Amino acid sequence: MPLIILLPMVILGIAGVAVLLHVLGLSRRAILADDAAARAAWLREFPEDTPTRIRRCHTHNAALIETARGLGVVWPMGADTTARYLKGARVRQGKTGLTLDLPDYTAPRIHLRLSPDEAKTWHRLLESCA
Repeated sequence: MPLIILLPMVILGIAGVAVLLHVLGLSRRAILADDAAARAAWLREFPEDTPTRIRRCHTHNAALIETARGLGVVWPMGADTTARYLKGARVRQGKTGLTLDLPDYTAPRIHLRLSPDEAKTWHRLLESCA
């Protein structure tokens, strides 16, 4: 097949799949609507470590999880969620929230959008555990 035909077919095919996923609602970012959703997201990653306390941010985009093994965070990664322990994390406060630098190559940096009050509270909690 000539490249002049193949290239537009590939480009239109990829664009078509992206539009179809968006129309079907499969491109929406995950949210943590309630504590049960945050708990379920945490338990998908760490089924052996039950949360003892959950603090969700006001935008429902992240949750600070307390467990017997320490603090962790759950946040959306596209249409799904992921979670990490915060052992060894460095916390920096910025204009829009917190940045967590983790000693984990699979998630070396996490940007959390938090209100100024939430950022102060979460920063204090994270610093007290470090």
